[in-house]
Amino acid sequence: MDKIIEISFYLILLLMAVIVLLVYIFMHKRKTKVSEAKIEQAKEDGIHEPVSLYPVVDPYRCIGSGACITACPEVDILGLRNGKAAVINASHCIGHGACFKACPVEAISLWIGTEKRGVDLPHVSQNFETNVPGIFIAGELGGMGLIRNAVTQGKEAVQNIIKTLKKDTNADYDLIVVGAGPAGISATLAAKEANLKVLTLEQDTLGGTVFTFPRSKIVMTHPMDLPIYGKVKLRETNKTELLNLWNTVISENDIEIKENSKVESITAENDYFKVQTLNNEIYSGKTVLLAIGRRGTPRKLNVPGEWSEKVAYRLLEPEDISGKKIMIVGGGDSAVEAALMLADQNEVTLSYRSDAFARLKVKNKTLIQEAIDRQKVRVIFNSNVISIESTEILYKINGSDITMHEVNDLIYIFAGGELPTQFLKKTGILVNTKHGEAVLTHKK
Repeated sequence: MDKIIEISFYLILLLMAVIVLLVYIFMHKRKTKVSEAKIEQAKEDGIHEPVSLYPVVDPYRCIGSGACITACPEVDILGLRNGKAAVINASHCIGHGACFKACPVEAISLWIGTEKRGVDLPHVSQNFETNVPGIFIAGELGGMGLIRNAVTQGKEAVQNIIKTLKKDTNADYDLIVVGAGPAGISATLAAKEANLKVLTLEQDTLGGTVFTFPRSKIVMTHPMDLPIYGKVKLRETNKTELLNLWNTVISENDIEIKENSKVESITAENDYFKVQTLNNEIYSGKTVLLAIGRRGTPRKLNVPGEWSEKVAYRLLEPEDISGKKIMIVGGGDSAVEAALMLADQNEVTLSYRSDAFARLKVKNKTLIQEAIDRQKVRVIFNSNVISIESTEILYKINGSDITMHEVNDLIYIFAGGELPTQFLKKTGILVNTKHGEAVLTHKK
């Protein structure tokens, strides 16, 4: 009898083990099926191809823990496929690197560019130094556009600069930072914290490209560690709040930032660098950190009438514009966000050269579709503006010979920006086109 009970006990355990195994296999296949369906849908929607920094998973190292999926604050960037992490909607990735940091076996690296889509990037080492010794790059110019990542890079770049700083160099400053955006401000604060003599030059105003964001745009969705100040716990904030924070930290620590000082040239002078601005101001520094944006020069449409006063490339105060017929050119997040903010008080038309939105954050894609459904925003896909007149805009659809006319008061162009290649080359910095290359790995 005892033998029967013992056998029955082991049979029950075996049955339970089989059930658990079957459930695991079922869930495994279900997750794979869901991920594969999402990947196919992403390919159909044109959002599987990455447009900026994106994760690449090493299937030989991945253990399928799902930590990267849980860590990612976006939706459906990663999923499980055959027990391994796989990229689903690559174009929705904004390069925050949470998956990269969360992977317990370092199976994820962050890449930029693909075989189909090359991305121009300056030559930068793991220590943020360019091919010109003493000149460093951090932030958007080096491929890190997200504010929190740019802040981290600015701080880390200064830590590397300190290691290479020459003490006997005859220069006015230990470090000259070019650009007062997220990376530049972080670097300036880190340099001040390290008792370096630092000067920051900004071609516009404090905040760099952040200043040009629409007032209500969310510009930071995760906490960041700001030198001198410490942990910034704001998870969602707008431009004004962020700039106020930076202004407070800068004023309290006697930090020198020269606004409206666009750098014209950087030249090596013996054992230091001479930095000259368009205002013919000349400064000397032992080292230079370039923390400028990739889109300092807005990309033009190059059509007749683009010089008109009705044309703008950034939206500063949307709440002050009302009762206008507005066309916005572009299909990225900046174009869509501008359209949504202007739609309440204006008649807004969005012109996009492709047949569908392929590069939008999930939230923006949902909001623009709702606006289209409620007829608050009109979208003209496959359209290209060919001329800008005083009271109207001329455009064509799908390269048709027929010219369409649109009555118009204002036109905002969000066609991206151009890498300051000539400035970099004049400085001696190499610029390479990346067709799929890792820019961040766990190996240092």
